[in-house]
Amino acid sequence: MTSPFIEFDHVSFGYDASRTILNDVSLRFARGQVTVIMGGSGSGKTTLLRLLGGLSSGYQGQIRVGGQVLDAADREQLYALRRRSGMLFQFGALFTDLDVFDNVAFPLREHSGLPESMIRDLVLMKLQAVGLRGAARLGISQLSGGMARRVALARAVALDPEIIMADEPFAGLDPISMGVTADLLRSLTHAIGATTLLVSHDVAKCFQIADYAYLLSSRGTVVAHGTPAQMQASTDPEVRQFILGEPDGPVRFHFPAPSVADDLGVAA
Repeated sequence: MTSPFIEFDHVSFGYDASRTILNDVSLRFARGQVTVIMGGSGSGKTTLLRLLGGLSSGYQGQIRVGGQVLDAADREQLYALRRRSGMLFQFGALFTDLDVFDNVAFPLREHSGLPESMIRDLVLMKLQAVGLRGAARLGISQLSGGMARRVALARAVALDPEIIMADEPFAGLDPISMGVTADLLRSLTHAIGATTLLVSHDVAKCFQIADYAYLLSSRGTVVAHGTPAQMQASTDPEVRQFILGEPDGPVRFHFPAPSVADDLGVAA
């Protein structure tokens, strides 16, 4: 991995004292690379994005961006970081009362101060990059799921962000739309030199586009990390179970609980 732009240094976090979500986690994300964060539900993948975006605080350890320690209580620093970031939400989260053009124009109008003529050109360029320039004046309700996800991606990169965060961007997409979205994420990351954090369960698609990958456990720890080839070659039982989708293995089906006999009052 090249020199990191974003670093999570021994970060621990829990929403309350009863359960730790992240447990002494260290991760590094490089410029111009797609880094995938994988793991089962509840392993803390989206929590990492929330911490980086300053939506959650009270963690132990440090988060550094460009060598600068992130302080979620420093509103000026936080807002500056958010202006350097693009977010691709699960299912797009487009503004349904705006058309395609105005959705992509929204961050430019809010943050750039550019004249409307230049915003128009930039929006059409971003839509061209995702193959939807011809759909600029369609309403959101007129889009397919795959088209909506591409519009959301165009909006996420409208300001050529240094950081792209994508939370389950392939959820609910057909195979063709999934492939298009994945290829666009990779190509746009490399084109603008962004640092992309991609949270997803789709192992096969992630390994096709990722430069690097992390696997988190239900215990909030890093099970393994490396290139897709290194992850696929791993002999670690938990890595193999996740990659192959095996029902039996180190990751248990049942959440820890008292015995059935004790809970139901049945004699052993």
